[in-house]
Amino acid sequence: MKITKDYSLLPHNTFGMDVKASLFIEYDSVEELKQILRDYPLEGDRWLHIGAGSNLLFTGDYPGIVLHSCIRGFEVVAEDAEAVIVRVGAGEVWDDFVAYAVSNEWYGAENLSLIPGEVGASAVQNIGAYGVEAKDLIMEVETIEVATGKERVFRNEECGYAYRESVFKLSLKRQHIVTKVSYRLRKTPSYHLDYGNVRAELEKSGCALTLSNVREGIIKIREAKLPDPKVQGNAGSFFMNPIIPYAQFEALSARYPQMPHYEVDAQRVKIPAAWMIDQCGWKGKQMGRAGVHHKQALVLVNLGGATGKEIIRLSEEIQKSVSDKFGVSISPEVNFI
Repeated sequence: MKITKDYSLLPHNTFGMDVKASLFIEYDSVEELKQILRDYPLEGDRWLHIGAGSNLLFTGDYPGIVLHSCIRGFEVVAEDAEAVIVRVGAGEVWDDFVAYAVSNEWYGAENLSLIPGEVGASAVQNIGAYGVEAKDLIMEVETIEVATGKERVFRNEECGYAYRESVFKLSLKRQHIVTKVSYRLRKTPSYHLDYGNVRAELEKSGCALTLSNVREGIIKIREAKLPDPKVQGNAGSFFMNPIIPYAQFEALSARYPQMPHYEVDAQRVKIPAAWMIDQCGWKGKQMGRAGVHHKQALVLVNLGGATGKEIIRLSEEIQKSVSDKFGVSISPEVNFI
């Protein structure tokens, strides 16, 4: 366990905000987390649990306790001819888990390659990309209840998963800390190639259809359009893709027949927020030290020295533009702290 006062959170947020936490506590095991809960009662809103900070936007110093998990490790807990279940520590880097799965020829996580963050956040945020979401893989989520220090295991169906949502973000927000997550991965080939330009990227490369080549293709796509946060502060996709009623989609598509879309079900359609933001002319634009990435309109960037409030101000202007032009509300995926 490591406890530090007035700790700089600069290494723990990809937007590159140089802010401090009054107290920063890093723990290596479930037992240490339980001890922290005994010694430092986490009450009210003066505590925060973070992962890699790839989905956070700090607006100033944090006047409370910030916790970070270093619970690591991969463990195969069940296996048969069809699938394998892998139990992973919440503090593992998400992409390290994907690389581990691909190296073992286990299918399911490859489309989620290069998503920033840690394993614990995958279960809270229900991360997703290119037609796959974490909920498609998660079997169980192990947690510690903050109020009691007791262990609880949530089965997939208890997690309330939806697009970028879970029970841990809604009714049980701040009530549980994720310690380990178990994923079910397939042993037989099964690919998701028809979302975005995944299939086109593989065909362009001329490579054989293999698990490792799919992962490499996803990585190339992401690297081509997403800035490296080590070079330019950002949190990846800043806004969620809005899901709208089918009737509203039909009205919009009559005005914008080229509008890309993905059917969610018979009643709802998902519209790429990036496309709408681009149509509003925001790609490559800036407001002071905050800007919109020149390759991907869904990414807001710290151009150097921007404050959290400057990023938020830019995001609000973008939301207004999209609402005025399309009548569609877009919501930040990033959490404002």
